[in-house]
This record gives sequence, C-alpha cells and structure tokens, in this order.
Amino acid sequence: MNFDVPLRVALVHDWLTGMRGGEYVLEAIAELFPKAELFTLLYVPGKIAPTLTTLKRHTSFLQKFPYAEQKYRHYLPLMPRAIEEFDLSGFDLVISSSHCVAKGIRKPADAVHVSYVHAPMRYMWDRYDDYFGPGKASLPVRLAARVLRGYFQRWDRSVSGKERVDLLIGNSQYIREQIGRAYARDAKVIYPFADLARFNRPRHAGRHYLMVGAFAPYKRVDLAVQAFNELKLPLLIVGSGQDEARLRKKAGPTVEFLGSRSNEVITDLYSKCRAFVFPGVEDFGITPLEAMASGAPVIAYGEGGASETVSEKTGLFFRPQTVDALKEAVLKMEAGTVHFSEADCRARAAEFSRERFQQELLAAIREAWSNRGKNPAPLEAMIQAGWAPTPRT
Repeated sequence: MNFDVPLRVALVHDWLTGMRGGEYVLEAIAELFPKAELFTLLYVPGKIAPTLTTLKRHTSFLQKFPYAEQKYRHYLPLMPRAIEEFDLSGFDLVISSSHCVAKGIRKPADAVHVSYVHAPMRYMWDRYDDYFGPGKASLPVRLAARVLRGYFQRWDRSVSGKERVDLLIGNSQYIREQIGRAYARDAKVIYPFADLARFNRPRHAGRHYLMVGAFAPYKRVDLAVQAFNELKLPLLIVGSGQDEARLRKKAGPTVEFLGSRSNEVITDLYSKCRAFVFPGVEDFGITPLEAMASGAPVIAYGEGGASETVSEKTGLFFRPQTVDALKEAVLKMEAGTVHFSEADCRARAAEFSRERFQQELLAAIREAWSNRGKNPAPLEAMIQAGWAPTPRT
C-alpha cells in the first residue's frame, strides 16, 4: 500500500429521505470521515443534515424511478439488486449503516467492511407480523410479502457472512441477539446517542404525559391511546405515520395529536411532561434518552432497547404489553408511590453521548482493520487528520 495515497472510505446507508435515529448515527460517522463518499439507494434534497450534504454522493437507479421520493418502500423487491450494483472499486474501508439492505453492498476483496446494524430487516424477520399480519395490510400486500419473505431472508443471510462483512455491530443487546438468530454471527454492541446539548431547558413538570415518534404498528401507539382514554388523563402525541387516521378515530377527549413539530417545540414538551410513555418494542429507542436528558422519567414496556437504557432510578417498566399493565404503571405515577429525580434522569442520559459513540466506533474499526492484518499507520493518519473529538454535554 502506498501510504502517500489517502485511504478511501465509503459510507453506505439505505436511503436518505429525512433525519431520524439512523440518519443521526450516519451523521456522527460522517464527522469521523469528512472525506468519505456516500452511497445510498436514494436521496431527497433538503431533507438531510448539512454534514451529509458535503460528502460526494452516489445514488442507485431507484433515484430515477417514478415517485421514488415518496413511494420508495414500494420498490423494496428491487433494493437488493440496487445496493449490489454500486461499484466500490478502490475503496479501502466500507462503513454501512443498515436497517434494510445497506450491509449487502459488495466490497473489494481487500477492503474492510464494518456494518452498524440498526436492526435486521424488521419487516422480514422479527417484526413481520407487525407489518403484514391480519389487519395490518391489504390482502394483496400481505400475499406479496409472504412470497418475498423467504427470498429476502435468504439474501439477507447470504450477504451477512464474513466474506462481505468483517465486523457486525448491533445498536443494543436486543439487536445483537436478533443478529445471532438471523445471521448465525456474533456482533459487538455500540449504543447510539442523544444530542444531549439540545435538552438543557429547566424542567417544569406538568400534568400531561407525552409520546413522540412515528405511527408504525410496532410502536403500539394504540396501546397508549386506549390506556389514557380509560384513565381520562392527558396524553400529548407528537408524530405522524401510516396508522394516524385509525389512531385519531380511537382517541378520546384527553388524548391530543399534535402532528409533526419542530425540535424546539418537542424539546419544550419533554421539559414539561409528567412522564414519557414508550409502549412499543424498539431496537434501541432514542426518544426515552431524549426524555431523560430533559429530566423526565419514562414509562416503558420492559423489552427491547428501552430495557437497556431506562433504569429503576429513571422510570417504570410495565409487563405484559397490555392496556391494563400500562394503566397500572401510570397510576403508580399518579399516586406518588414512586419518585424520580431530574438529576438521575439527566445523568443516565449523559452516559449515551455522541462522543462516546464515536470513540467506541473508532475502536471497533481499528479492531476490524487489525484483524485483517493491515498496517494501522494509514488508518491512524486518516483518523487523526479527519476528526478531533468535540465533547458534547
């Protein structure tokens, strides 16, 4: 290797249609490698962070398809082919951020590929019934999903072997276990982060409870709506999504849907809520961290990523995943039989910092690089030239 020639780094992400948890993780990775090139199935201008717009960008043939920016999920059957058609010749390091097909990219034989897995393809593995079970989708969509499921699982497993991916990283122990079941491989765990600097407002807890997120089936917004209907307690819900119309019809007078709101408004709502409600099973779950960073306790279903971030000092878990169990947890808050300090909530969130994530990711990349027997000097030179850690509190 010619050390005078900088290493070439490819960042790979499924699609860039807005900024959610996975895209903020990608942004943090891009900060480490500001000269990397970005490969993504499609990109919607004006919808992503400035850090990502500065990278040289490559999109797939899906970018030119009709209504791709709005209906990209309809092209799911073509996504494996689209990701595999990217040409990464000449790249030395590949870092994929994957919740669908990104980790299936073809790397050069001598390149190192580290894949940060937000989840194995949810709708074809553990969450299939949440998306395509009875009542979750139309009959034609359910039939198509049933036909495609076996193909996607075989493809997903085949591209997750060591010949394609040198190191798999899960965003939680929960996802590490899913990776083990789906791909028969172990994974390192590196937790994502909350943008802690954003949540520094004084806490003034009110009476209302709060939910923030997309209205996907597995989020179980329906559970919260029914519970707060029966409790007749105020619940504010921020977000939008496929189940919105159905959920609004179910809501009683104490449940208010606020739609999509700005970060500033959401930050204010966190600081004023009595507690944050998180009734679904998430791969990790950024919003409970955001609530705790604002000093608010969390009421969460006791499985998935929330069980690894919320502690007994910062919230309540309910089990099973039923309306009655959620109501019981809320009534404990209302009765004052449990108390949570603002300081404990903020301290717990501070453990999940952006800088910690970046440092752990760099350590994992160094490990994968070393395991391939590569000289560490060019990698270290690139890291030192490209990134200086900026503490964020």
